[in-house]
Amino acid sequence: MEYFLLITGFVCMLIGILGSFLPVLPGPPISWAGLLLLYLTNAVPNDYWVLGITLLIAVIVAILDYVIPAKGTKRFGGSQYGIWGTNVGLLIGLIAPIPFGVVIGPFVGALIGELIHDSQDHKRAVKAATGSFIGFLASTFMKFVVCMIFFGLFLMKVWEFRSSWF
Repeated sequence: MEYFLLITGFVCMLIGILGSFLPVLPGPPISWAGLLLLYLTNAVPNDYWVLGITLLIAVIVAILDYVIPAKGTKRFGGSQYGIWGTNVGLLIGLIAPIPFGVVIGPFVGALIGELIHDSQDHKRAVKAATGSFIGFLASTFMKFVVCMIFFGLFLMKVWEFRSSWF
């Protein structure tokens, strides 16, 4: 059972890191599940503080993943239409069969939303859509950093208690 939890936790870590780039997968929550599986083994003593703090971080990052692209749109002069377009574009990009739908979706959604709001001001619409894209990149970077920190914690605990398993 120990090996199953350890291997499954490691797989969750890898999927979480992959999920930091693929918005279809919630990277930090999956990585946190890997930490939880590690702490469920008998070899690693339970540390509820670590699990609680990392869970809080995973939840906050998962929420910010949806908020940051919309805030980027607003920061670059986008209207409420652009923010809604970003969110709708992100959702459509998730289910679209095109390869980079999650990257293109928020940009195109913000652009369309801004053009609906003011069809004459193309320059402002492109600027707001660029803000959406920058927000998407920022949230992706944030998720990757958190997943790598979780992976580092995982490896540290495995290294610390390796004699219990091997």
